[in-house]
Amino acid sequence: MTAAAADGAVRIAMWSGPRNISTAMMRAWENRPDTVVADEPFYAAYLAATGIDHPVRQAVMASQPTDWRVVARQVSQDPLPAGATVFYQKHMTHHMLPDIGLDWMDGLRHAFLIRDPREVVASYTQKRAACELADIGVVRQAELFDRVADRLGAAPPVIDGRDVLGDPRALLSCLCEALGVPFSDAMLAWPAGRRDSDGVWAPHWYAAVEASTGFGPPPPPAPELPAQYARVAEAALPYYDRLYRHRLRP
Repeated sequence: MTAAAADGAVRIAMWSGPRNISTAMMRAWENRPDTVVADEPFYAAYLAATGIDHPVRQAVMASQPTDWRVVARQVSQDPLPAGATVFYQKHMTHHMLPDIGLDWMDGLRHAFLIRDPREVVASYTQKRAACELADIGVVRQAELFDRVADRLGAAPPVIDGRDVLGDPRALLSCLCEALGVPFSDAMLAWPAGRRDSDGVWAPHWYAAVEASTGFGPPPPPAPELPAQYARVAEAALPYYDRLYRHRLRP
């Protein structure tokens, strides 16, 4: 287990692809009295480097630093607000481009949130028609998992979104234990609505989470995908399956 930072804070990086329960997980952690959160802090740096056209692109780039080095310092070194001892960071794996350095990761504790890529692609393409393998981040997620595992000498914690929805208390208890922080009942329910900590992209993506007061039931299996999207999901499955074998189970 990685040690706490010099200031005593526990900094947790949760690595997910899009269209998982990553925002609900952020809600769960933010509802703890000891925790502050960051919502996709490398998003603007990713957009600036790639030039990719995402919804509210200009607003995202105006809301965050576009230099990844500045972001890395913020998430790994900046002091937390008074009273906070845990810093939970919601990261999208596809934001970590090859030119972004990763040494800042070494002082954090890491976990990996996975979802069947067939379900990811089905959900993603409801919001954005273009969908390539790189867009859903599963290959990069496996690479980051390997980096953390190599450094620790053991697999870091992995949770599957469907497992969490099936038994939130059990899975979050396992996750907290694996990360070396106490579980809190406050993680199981939260007030509905938007948060100041939400990214400026929330109005486009977060409607379901804003209406929620806790984890919902598992969704139905993904429908059959059109051929061009099915190819993306099939290419992602081996990476997902490898991480799935390491998932936490009560």
